[in-house]
Amino acid sequence: MDISITYILVLLVTGIIVGFASGLLGVGGGFIMVPIQYWLLTSSGLDPTLATRVAFGTSLAVILPTAMSGCRGHSCMGTVLWRPGIIMGVSGLAGAFIGGTIAAHAPGDLLKIVFGLVVIAGAARMLLAGRLKPGTPRTGTLFYVLWGFPLGIVSGLSGIGGGVLMIPVMVVAMGFSMHQAVGTSSVGIAFNSIGGILSYAINGMGVPGLPPYSVGYIDLLQLALLAGTSVPMAQVGVIFCHRLPAKQLRQVFILLMFYVGLRMIGVFAWLHLPI
Repeated sequence: MDISITYILVLLVTGIIVGFASGLLGVGGGFIMVPIQYWLLTSSGLDPTLATRVAFGTSLAVILPTAMSGCRGHSCMGTVLWRPGIIMGVSGLAGAFIGGTIAAHAPGDLLKIVFGLVVIAGAARMLLAGRLKPGTPRTGTLFYVLWGFPLGIVSGLSGIGGGVLMIPVMVVAMGFSMHQAVGTSSVGIAFNSIGGILSYAINGMGVPGLPPYSVGYIDLLQLALLAGTSVPMAQVGVIFCHRLPAKQLRQVFILLMFYVGLRMIGVFAWLHLPI
């Protein structure tokens, strides 16, 4: 692989955007990272299917410390509900391991479609975020497990932390306030990431043609560059989340997510649109 200055700069800037989005919106940022990682990897000569799996696995590895950074910030603000977050997270970890194992053996084109659909679902969630009203609060270990496990599968299968789907579940099904959902989702995202990381690392062991400095499907160079800027920027995002209205920025992310989702699915190519 050819590692250029442009390659490094693109990843550093991407990490800044991912960290800010993670702290501000309670998302892992995989919807931003994965298409950029995929483009960089394929442009460097990596097989598209391998590039998809490496992008998914490395994205989850970046999301872990980023989510932990955001969790610390939200905890200081008093908006993390630890019991449901941990229970959903542990069950999500198991689900993410299964989802990652499936992804490690699935065709690259199918993985891109799954990723695109999840991102579009996340964009729809953000579009409706202002209309989400807390439902009747529900508690119980089994209730949290039954939600956490399938959300973890989606996380591992699509290479994202799962916050874009976790937050509406927490608000509508569990009765959390929006700020509680954003804060608590960072706990679940961290656990989901662990399950996905283990799965992509184990299933990628010994696979030929991977980038140098890889552990399974985890690209350590990309991990270092992305996390190096995303982790500190998550704290900045937390500050903005609690101090400033984020309506306009949220709208920009919604448009970006719809574009990324449609592009990964292949809608623009099918319509012969050069975008």
